[in-house]
Amino acid sequence: QVHLVESGGGSVQAGGSLRLSCAVSGYTYGSYCIAWFRQTPGKEREGVASIERDDGAPSYADFAKGRFTISQDNAKNTVYLQMNSLKPEDTALYYCAVGRAGYGWFLLPVDFNYWGQGTQVTVSS
Repeated sequence: QVHLVESGGGSVQAGGSLRLSCAVSGYTYGSYCIAWFRQTPGKEREGVASIERDDGAPSYADFAKGRFTISQDNAKNTVYLQMNSLKPEDTALYYCAVGRAGYGWFLLPVDFNYWGQGTQVTVSS
């Protein structure tokens, strides 16, 4: 059974930083990619960044470029999202998800089959 556990969320002031972690266990279906999504009430879930497990190729949403960095530690089966220069509009519930290798580029929720429970990020002005 696949489990994803996010951690690292919290409350920060605008301009601050947070580092989210996503620990993956139980995935035995070969190569995969991991992505971070976020969602606020009343809005659709949107992709933030993804990374291919095999080659580490990252992909970012436009709003994340230059501020967020996705990375992975394959030995720990953990993916990180370093978020800098946070803005109030980054406030959301952040989820990590696992999908088929090669599908991370599009950052579409439909391409990801396994999801964590989410970790809240709140940025105050």
